[in-house]
Formats: sequence, structure tokens, C-alpha cells
Amino acid sequence: MTLMALAPLYGRQAVQGKEPATPSPQKMDVLKQLSASFEEVSERSGRAVVQIFVRGYVAAEDSGDNSELLTAQNSSGSGIIMTPDGYILTNAHVVKGAHSVKVQLNIRTEEEARNQGDTTMNRPLAGAIVGIDRETDLAVIKIEKKNLPFLTFGNSDELKQGQIVLALGNPLGLDNSVSMGVVSAVSRQLKSDSPMVYIQTDAPINPGNSGGPLLDTNGNVVGLNTLILTQSGGSEGIGFAIPSNIASQVYTQLKTKGHVHRAQLGLVAQTITPEMAEGLTLERDHGVIVSDVEPDGPAATGGIQDDDIITGMNGRNIVSLQQLEARVYRLTPGTKVTLQVHRGDSTVDVPVVTEEQAGEELDALADLVDPLKNLVPELGIVGLDITKEVLKLMPELRRPAGVVIAARKANAPFSGAPLEVGDVIYSINRQSVTGVAQLRQLLQGKKSGDVAVLLVERSGHLIYIPLQMD
Repeated sequence: MTLMALAPLYGRQAVQGKEPATPSPQKMDVLKQLSASFEEVSERSGRAVVQIFVRGYVAAEDSGDNSELLTAQNSSGSGIIMTPDGYILTNAHVVKGAHSVKVQLNIRTEEEARNQGDTTMNRPLAGAIVGIDRETDLAVIKIEKKNLPFLTFGNSDELKQGQIVLALGNPLGLDNSVSMGVVSAVSRQLKSDSPMVYIQTDAPINPGNSGGPLLDTNGNVVGLNTLILTQSGGSEGIGFAIPSNIASQVYTQLKTKGHVHRAQLGLVAQTITPEMAEGLTLERDHGVIVSDVEPDGPAATGGIQDDDIITGMNGRNIVSLQQLEARVYRLTPGTKVTLQVHRGDSTVDVPVVTEEQAGEELDALADLVDPLKNLVPELGIVGLDITKEVLKLMPELRRPAGVVIAARKANAPFSGAPLEVGDVIYSINRQSVTGVAQLRQLLQGKKSGDVAVLLVERSGHLIYIPLQMD
């Protein structure tokens, strides 16, 4: 290609060296305005993004050493200040197994520190875990601080593919970082058996970004940066954020109740496939067919019947089970919805009031564990005393005192039938066990070859489990 052939791309005067090549003033103004808007969003929103430091305990790789049931680990992540009095939203995996939580505010100048009454120039603050929801990977923590900058939720349902977004956080420990990208997909399902959906974005997200906000160009939180798909260990342009319309509902419940109540319709359904439509001689080859209705459940009470085809909810079309589950997933128990149902030759509206799903007791029990106080190395378990909180989660226990197994080591330090998470130990060799401290005392001094017969409640039944200590 000759120099003259290049000239039209850059301007003849630039090629001749008379003056530098520049875009037209109108185009420059557009770029400046775009850049200025990003600068403003980053500056204003960044102050409400914090760095979270966690010292916690995680399950160690199995070995013969009982002391390695849990191992200490330091980690960090990001969080979003959601209220001026210090409620912070982050990922559950950021605070997993936390024994201590510290929060570093994003105070940028000495003057700003004084305005917030920070005489220690922004030393990390102690954080308390308010609630954790492992199913959505969300958690809420609280710091004792007033007049904090905060962010608000946007409407993730309004996101469009290709829309510009900003990811804020502390990737790889580099505090106060911002990256830009677009929404790659608005409703990405990562597991076929999970109703959870994510926003996919190519905004670079790396370890440490977890818990930080995904912002629209107005500075609203449209997602919570959560995970990446990677082969290299770093960002490859495939990041995922929890949609704000899911995060906001979970946040509200965690903040007010400490846990999440989830809704269900009380039915079993499947996405209609062409083979299903042909074999069942269905008039429709799309939608969701009901294969079973829970007796006396909300769907049955509302009038849903076997073989009904659900085609919509609250006026919005439903073409797959995943869509139905995703929409119910956002609801709270007691919410009234209207299902559009195709039945025979007619279409009817069926009102259904959702009810609460059965609780995930084992996940909730894990939230009560203090790894230092609850470790029983002689059995390779982490146990919990039966307290009022435990009884709320396990109201049908056969006895009021004992030790609930909240975690166990796969390679147990004894011979015999394995203990299981959720087992409740009531006695050892006919000596009653009232708590973790007494359980450790009864096991203390037992030598290799000694026998311990545990009375255990499992699935509502009392059984003896003989063990021989290694």
C-alpha cells in the first residue's frame, strides 16, 4: 500500500506533516462526554465499594493427622455498602468459614477521612456476619459506622445484550479498581438443575472482584460480580454476576431475618419436548407440563391439575421449566401469582399463593459453627451443642441435649461405620453427652484400640455406632 493510499484514512495534511491528525471536534466532544460520565460513575460509586479481609477455616485435604480437619486461611474480596449505617452485601464464598472479618473503607483523602470522623485514617473495621445464603452465594455483613456512602439496586430485568457496564472491586488485592465491558448475556444458566441465573459480561473480573458491583452507566447496581469461567486462572472475558433483582430480595431477607425463606408452587413439571408432545398427543409443543401436584400444596389448592400446561405467569410467557423456576425463585412465600394454563381445549388463569420450601437445615447449621470451639479431633468432626437456634432448625430431635455433627473428615480417625453430617450424638458408652466440651472430655485419653459405642440419632431413629479408635 502506498503512502498516498493511506492519506485518505489520516488526512492529507497529517501525511504531509503540517499538523497532527485529530478527529472532528464533534466526535471529540462525544468521546469526552462518554469518558467524563465513566469518570463520574467510578468516582461516585467507588466510595461505596469496600475491601473485605477474612481469616477463616476451611476443610483441609484428608490425611491421617486429625489436626488437619480444618486449616486456617486468609482471603480477601469486595463488598458493596448498601446503607449509610454500614450494611454490606458480598458473596457468601468471600466470608466462608470466617473466624474474623475486617472491612477496609475506600477513603481517598485525609479530608474525606476527617469528614467521616475517621481519626485513625481508615484502619480496617471489624465486620459481623448478619446472614449467609449459600444457594445464591450471597452474604450480608455489618460494620459499626455512620454516614457512609452507599449504592442502590437497579433493575436487572431491563438489561440488554451489548449494554455497557462497569465492574468495580479489588481484583488480586488491587484496591479501588474499575473495568469496563458489555453485557454478553442477560440470563445465563450455568447448571441445568439449578434455577439460578447470571448476567454474563466481558468486563474483566478476577479473584478479589467477588462481591463487588456490576454497574450500569447511571451508577446503579445491576449485578454482583461472583465468578469467572477460566482455563488460565485469570479473566478470559467470561465473567458472571448475580442479577440485582435476585440479589436485592436475598439481601433484604438476610438483613432483616438472617436467613432466606424461599417460595414454591408445590408441583412437579417438565419442559415439553417434541418427543413428549408426540407421545402424549399434546396440542402444544412448547411450555411446561405438570406431571405431579403435591396434595394440599399451593398448586393443588389453587386448582392446578396433572397434565396442565403452564404457558405463562403473571402475563409473561413461559416456554421452559428453567424460566418457571427462575421466576418462582425470586418470590417470597405467600406471594400470589397467576398462572396461565392450557387445559384441554381452553386456556384458564389459575391463582396460586406460594408457600415456603422446606429449610436446608445442614447449611444453616454450618453458619452456627465456630471452628475453634467446635472441633472434636478425636472423631474428626465439627459439632454443635443443641441450643435454641439449633432446635429451631431441627425441632423434631428426640432429646434436648447432645452434639449435632455439622462437618466431618472423610478419612475418619477411627475404625467402624462412618458418622454423617446431621447425626446427633447423645451418649458414649452409656455416658450422656450434653455438649461439645463434654464430648471431648469423654474422648480424652482414649488410646488406639479402645472402643467407643455412640448412641446417635439419624433420620429420626436412635442407633448404636461402635467405633474403635485408631
